Amino acid sequence: MPSRPTVLVVAPADEALRGYCLDSVAAAYDVVLITASAPTWERRCIRDVEIADPADETALLAAGQTLAGRHTLYGVVTWSEWDLVNVARLAEHLGLRTNTPQVMLDCRNKGRQRTLFARHRVPSAKAMTARTLLEAALAAETIGYPVVLKPAAYAASIGVSRITRSEQLPGGFDFAQAGAERSRESTAVLVEEYLDGPEISVECVTHRGTTSAVAVTRKTLGVAPYFEELAHSVDANDPLLVQVGSVAASAVRALGLTDGVQHVEMRLTDAGPRLVEVNARIAGDLIGHLATGIDLPRAAADIACGTTPDLTRTRRTAAGIRLLYPDVSGTLTARHLSEGFADHTPWLRQVHWLREVGDAVTLPPAGSMYSARVGFFTVTGSSTRQVEQRTRLVLDQLTLTTTPTPQRPTPGRSCLPEGGACA
Repeated sequence: MPSRPTVLVVAPADEALRGYCLDSVAAAYDVVLITASAPTWERRCIRDVEIADPADETALLAAGQTLAGRHTLYGVVTWSEWDLVNVARLAEHLGLRTNTPQVMLDCRNKGRQRTLFARHRVPSAKAMTARTLLEAALAAETIGYPVVLKPAAYAASIGVSRITRSEQLPGGFDFAQAGAERSRESTAVLVEEYLDGPEISVECVTHRGTTSAVAVTRKTLGVAPYFEELAHSVDANDPLLVQVGSVAASAVRALGLTDGVQHVEMRLTDAGPRLVEVNARIAGDLIGHLATGIDLPRAAADIACGTTPDLTRTRRTAAGIRLLYPDVSGTLTARHLSEGFADHTPWLRQVHWLREVGDAVTLPPAGSMYSARVGFFTVTGSSTRQVEQRTRLVLDQLTLTTTPTPQRPTPGRSCLPEGGACA
């Protein structure tokens, strides 16, 4: 292998939250790219590019073959949840190292994950698949309320809600089904047992069948019944890693994953850690990037190219990200940080706005993280406690104001999952 082998990256996503991934890979590899639109910020990192929609398997394979004709490719990698299956097919088509497309299909389907967890005795949640409201009602009665309804194969907490009583089921099913209908892999809805307890994720690296748990992420969720993530914090010294690492590794094995980086979500219940799901890619929202110093994008590229990843910790600190949402849907009328505050807070590493004043912002159930998130900021500290304290200090200096959108009932729509007004 040459000193700078060439790796193919598919769907690099936005610069704000994923730019560090491409920068990291480009520091060690020559990068060629497949992306759906002409590159902008990515140009600083790449040698070559083909424009193709990763969702179009035929176009993706053709673009990959074209790049393989111009470069000797050693691996292919993506951190896009939506494109995991097609990228596995591309790697297989090019004769490059990959988990099989079937394994990646299993990872994309939460119902299939539940079946495999049960088969391999990985602690998880009772779950049933439903394609109609009647099937969902029977599943909820069988499992017992409260339940969680979600698209069987989607992401980003879109269409996910907690249902505490039968009257809420029609609205929750409609909400989940709307997300499921956008999936490439399955249009089914999953009805599953609600796992009560703090939510965490375990960031894992798997190489040739051996999984190493490298960090624990503690999460803060938004207001029920939805599961929007408001904040994450990672402490490189978190003692919880020892307790949950083996559970995460067993989940990765149950799904047949042999290589790559995984984001393993679980809940800490009274009965112990229980699996929510395994995401077969690097975590989103900058999780773990500032705390441990372990370079997960570089590890993903190394594994894709058949090289043992370096999992040496270069930092033992803590870091957190706060994701900013409005209190109500409407028009964003103000968003700013107090002038001069950042000049005296070196631990405030980044403040990034995703919406401009005058933009519409829409919360669930009418919207999702993509329509509701206004921005984010990241902080560092010596511990999770200090990160939380500093996060509160920043929030005290932030102004975020929205003018509510007038609610107009629409005939024929079911009520919201928590029994709220029809919308």
